[in-house]
Amino acid sequence: LQAREAWVLLFGAGGLGLTIVHSLFGRHIALLYTLSLVIGVIYSVPPLRLKQRPVPAMACIVLCRGFLLNYGVNDATTAALGLPFAWSGPVAFITSFVTCFAVIISVAKDLPDVEGDRENDIKTFATWLGTGKVAMASVALLMLNYTAAMVLGVTHPGIFRSVVMTGGHFICACLLLWQASKLHHTGYSQEGIKQFYRFLWNLFYCEYAMYPFI
Repeated sequence: LQAREAWVLLFGAGGLGLTIVHSLFGRHIALLYTLSLVIGVIYSVPPLRLKQRPVPAMACIVLCRGFLLNYGVNDATTAALGLPFAWSGPVAFITSFVTCFAVIISVAKDLPDVEGDRENDIKTFATWLGTGKVAMASVALLMLNYTAAMVLGVTHPGIFRSVVMTGGHFICACLLLWQASKLHHTGYSQEGIKQFYRFLWNLFYCEYAMYPFI
């Protein structure tokens, strides 16, 4: 794919998406899509390309994956159904939980590319602190996230289904520790890092699989 063809595809897909959402959907979804598109552009496209700077890249990922994807979609959906938006325990939980998870993803995303980033002098948390420290910090933060979810399941049975909320996150936490142990025993090899990063995404989507049942 040549650079010129890539730019044509980029502008074509972006323009088509904007046309569709502004023509067929309500104001909330159109604004959500537009804001997400703008963030995606400044994250990936020169000259800003914030993905090359650790802290701005984290801010973009957290805003999109955390706040916009959860609060924004819930707000847009209730508006499309003609219902007033109201915070509920599950909505507040998934927004907070995934926002924290997005911080972890934004830190861990550079782990598989650390060798190339070092060769090209690209500054990331992984090149700065090392893959082992960043991977274990990601595990620690996610374990705190899971612990908070389990505590909420036990202490707020009137808001959450305790069996799913506590049991589901306990299983995810155990799987995370198992994967972290596997990574440690590989000596934080490149292949082990790639498997660990893919597993983080599996856990991320597991949260949405549990969400309707909590």
